[in-house]
Amino acid sequence: MMRGRKTTGEVRTRRWLIPFGSAVALVVGNGAVSVFAFGVFMKPLEAQFGWSRASLSSATALCGLFSAVSLPLVGLLIDRVGVRRPLLVAICLFGVNVAAVGLTESLFWFQLLIALTGITGAAQSPIGYVKSISSYFDTQRGLAIGIAMSGVGLGTALVPVYAQWLIGHCGWRVAYGGLGVAIIVLAGPVVFSAVREPPNFNRPLPGSDGEISVVPGRTFREVLALRMFWLLAAAVLMVSLAVNGSLVHVVPMLIDRGWAPTNASAVMVAAGLAGMVGRLFAGFLIDRIFAPYVAIAFFLLAIAGVYGLSTDLHVVLGVIGVGLAAGAEVDMIGFLVSRYFGLRCFGQVYGLLFSIFTIGAGLGPYLVGIIFTVSHNYDGALLGLGVLLATAVVCFALIGPYNYEPRLIRSTAE
Repeated sequence: MMRGRKTTGEVRTRRWLIPFGSAVALVVGNGAVSVFAFGVFMKPLEAQFGWSRASLSSATALCGLFSAVSLPLVGLLIDRVGVRRPLLVAICLFGVNVAAVGLTESLFWFQLLIALTGITGAAQSPIGYVKSISSYFDTQRGLAIGIAMSGVGLGTALVPVYAQWLIGHCGWRVAYGGLGVAIIVLAGPVVFSAVREPPNFNRPLPGSDGEISVVPGRTFREVLALRMFWLLAAAVLMVSLAVNGSLVHVVPMLIDRGWAPTNASAVMVAAGLAGMVGRLFAGFLIDRIFAPYVAIAFFLLAIAGVYGLSTDLHVVLGVIGVGLAAGAEVDMIGFLVSRYFGLRCFGQVYGLLFSIFTIGAGLGPYLVGIIFTVSHNYDGALLGLGVLLATAVVCFALIGPYNYEPRLIRSTAE
C-alpha cells in the first residue's frame, strides 16, 4: 500500500515537469519569434531596402493567415497521433525556416519565407503543450497552464533583445540565423525529455487531481453551434488585434520619437515580463475566480495601457498594461476551451481559436502599419485598438457559466 502511494506521488510530482518544460520550449515559440521579434527588424530592413512598414507588416499578416489555416489541422493531428512527434518535427522545420529568412534579397522572398513560418511554426505554439497539460491537471489546470505560458512572456522579453543584440553586432541576416539555431537548440531537447503524451482517456489519468474515466466534452460540430463559442472567438480576435497591433509597433514608434534602438527594444523587456507575470497571476486566479471576470479586469488594464503608449511619459506603464493582457489572453484560450467545451476535441477547438488569435496577431500589426503609412502617426490606430478591447470586454461579460467544472474527486495519491 505504502509503496503504491509513493509511486503515485512520484507520478504526480513528475507531471509538473510538463508545464515547466513547456515554458522553456515556448520561449522560442512562434509568437515570440514571428511576431514580437519582428519589430526590431523593421528599421534595418527599411534602411537597407527602402521597404515601407506597410509592406513589411504585410509579411506578418501573411504569417498569421498561413498559421490560421494550419492550426486547426495541427489540432486535429495532435488529437489523433499525440503531441511529441508533431512538436519535434515542427521545431526543426521552424528553425530552418527562420534561419533562411536571413538569406533573402527581395521583398517577395522575404514575405514568402515569413509567411511560411506560419505553417512551419504552427505546432510550435501553445496548442500541443496545453493539450498535454490539460490531460494531467484538473483543479490546478489554470496554474499549470500559466506556468507553461510564462515561457511566451519570457520569450517576448528576451527574444527581441537577443535579436537586437545580434543585429547590432552582426547584422540582421545573422540575427535571423541566430533565432533559427535558438529554436532548435532550446526547444528540441526539452520537448523530447519533459513533454508527455496525453494518456488514454478510457483509463483514469495517472497522477491527476481527479480521476476522469472517459473523455469529457462536446463534439466539434456541437461546439460550433454554441453561442458562447462565437462570443469567445470574437473576443479572442479583437484582443489579439489590439495587443499585437500595439506591441509589434512599440519599437519603431519609440525610434520615431528619438529613442535609441537599444533603448526602444529594451522597453519590450517590460512587455515580456508583464506577459509572464500576467500568465502566472491569471493562471492562479482562474483556478479560484470565474475566468471571464479575470479576463475583463486584465483587458480593462490593456485599454489604459494602449492609451498610455501615446506619450513617452507613460509608455513603459502602457507597455506593461498591454503585456499583462497579452499574457492573460493566451492563458485564457486553453483554459476556457477545457471548461466550456471539454477535452473530447480539445485540439481541434483550441486550434481553431488559436488560429483566430493568430489572424489577429498578423492582421493587427498590418492594419496599424497601414494607418501609420497613411497618417504618419499612431494616434488613430491607438484609438481604434482601445475600442476593440472595450468590445472584447462586453463579449466576456455575456459568455455565461462553465459547462465543465473542475472535478473535485479525491485522488488515490492524496
